[in-house]
Amino acid sequence: MINQNQNHSEFIKHEACPNCRDKGFDSKGDNLARYSDNHAWCFRCSYREAPSEIKFEILSKNKPTLNMIEGEFKNLNKRGISLDTCRFFDYQVGTYKNQTVHIAPYYDDNFNLVAQHLRFPNKEFIWLGDTNKISLFGKNKWKEKQKYIVITEGEIDCLSISQIQKNKWPVVSVPSGAKSARKYIKKSLSYLETFENIIFMFDNDQAGQEASVECAELFSHNKAKIAKLPLKDANEMLLNNKETEIIQHIFNAKSYLPEGIISGSDTLDLILNRDKPISIPYPWNGLNKKIKGIRKGEILLFTAGSGTGKSQVCREIAYHLIKENKKVGYIALEENTERTILGLIGIDINKRVYDEEVFKLVDDETIKNSWKKIIDGKTYFQDKFGSSDCDYILQKIRYLVKGKDCEFIILDHINMVVSGLDGDERRLIDYLMTKLRTLVEELKFGLIIVCHLKRIEGNKGHEEGALTSLSHLRGSHALAQLSDIVVGFERNQQSINKQDVMSVRVLKNRYTGDTGLACVLNYDKISGRLSEGSFNEQDFATAH
Repeated sequence: MINQNQNHSEFIKHEACPNCRDKGFDSKGDNLARYSDNHAWCFRCSYREAPSEIKFEILSKNKPTLNMIEGEFKNLNKRGISLDTCRFFDYQVGTYKNQTVHIAPYYDDNFNLVAQHLRFPNKEFIWLGDTNKISLFGKNKWKEKQKYIVITEGEIDCLSISQIQKNKWPVVSVPSGAKSARKYIKKSLSYLETFENIIFMFDNDQAGQEASVECAELFSHNKAKIAKLPLKDANEMLLNNKETEIIQHIFNAKSYLPEGIISGSDTLDLILNRDKPISIPYPWNGLNKKIKGIRKGEILLFTAGSGTGKSQVCREIAYHLIKENKKVGYIALEENTERTILGLIGIDINKRVYDEEVFKLVDDETIKNSWKKIIDGKTYFQDKFGSSDCDYILQKIRYLVKGKDCEFIILDHINMVVSGLDGDERRLIDYLMTKLRTLVEELKFGLIIVCHLKRIEGNKGHEEGALTSLSHLRGSHALAQLSDIVVGFERNQQSINKQDVMSVRVLKNRYTGDTGLACVLNYDKISGRLSEGSFNEQDFATAH
């Protein structure tokens, strides 16, 4: 029989278990843990391999760092936790300053051991290592996109629930109890959103239940569920032989639903003391006169012919929002992140630094200062080129708003999202616009969408200055129906005199109802900026 106390070996890697494969289990899994003395143990079928003379080199990322300590795997008899469960979670017992302690390992998102949470006999805790990099306890053990994940308030509760489920189904814990639970759930939002059901099984006290609600509010509608145990916590349920009840509470957990029904008799104060929408002025006065600025909770759709300058308009507005101390999430699918950032910096210093020849003439200090002022900590980018899955984009927008506190999101452009997907473009855009509308209403952020136009009949197309219209939006009527504001941009790219003049036309205005020509923007080829110019409305009444 293999000695359970492998004191001088350290975990190296996970690999497929040959016994699981022979028995027809998942042969592509990583159930087998390999250690530095070559002994191995399978967390699924308990298959073991004895130590040998072959020694593995311990990867530096798995070595204890800073002041972390080593322990050994033991049964936690007083807690009802088995040796196998402790091994599965790498939960050890060791000695710190002459006291026996429990050692809960914490990893970062790249599976590097970065910290340890030590539990003393008097139930006091201390941290060793770098807590700035930690993620949820146990997160490193579970793959994404499963049906359920249970989240507990402490490591012992996590071990308890996992053991009841034979360590087969995802269970994780927040690192430091109820007080900081929302912080760490927010940090792992993208990971957790991939699960179909997220079950919060925090302690049955006021702090635990309040923290459950605070965390559940971060997730998509009907995804987060709250389980309320009859005893103090999951470990107390385990010690009282109520394992079956824990499973029942997992599957019977109630979906978190914010209070949303109100009697008409209670609405007078709601009207008199309502939060008035805060509008942030556009950088151009003509557009402000028509639609009174940009607001959170609205969808603003920009459209124009190819090459007209939609992306430059988006960058100008993003820069303006940043200058107003608003965080911006920028999803540009037709240009790389470097181009977007250089475009924003170019606006700040009034030079077309995205042009390599211009960039060479600008000193590094100027670039750094501009980057610090408008990019660092103020803007977040989706660093991916090309089309993406609709739900993937929705997930990223949710993360930018809830995880990074972005108040405005720019999606340039919506046609690119669906261009590489199988299915009818109209139906895909219908689906995406409906989901985006729901997301904007739920999270109350401002969404700016860019949309292409379809080709029109006639001598001149939109690239030659033809007037834009709601009927010209490419892909779906939902683009116009579900947007609050629609603005069309027109520019005759072949005109000798007006090649650099762009007209701005409000096509839909749910806020004030005022539509029509708002202003003209002049493009400066030296600075790369758009500035408002004077115009005679009659000159822009037809294609120009």
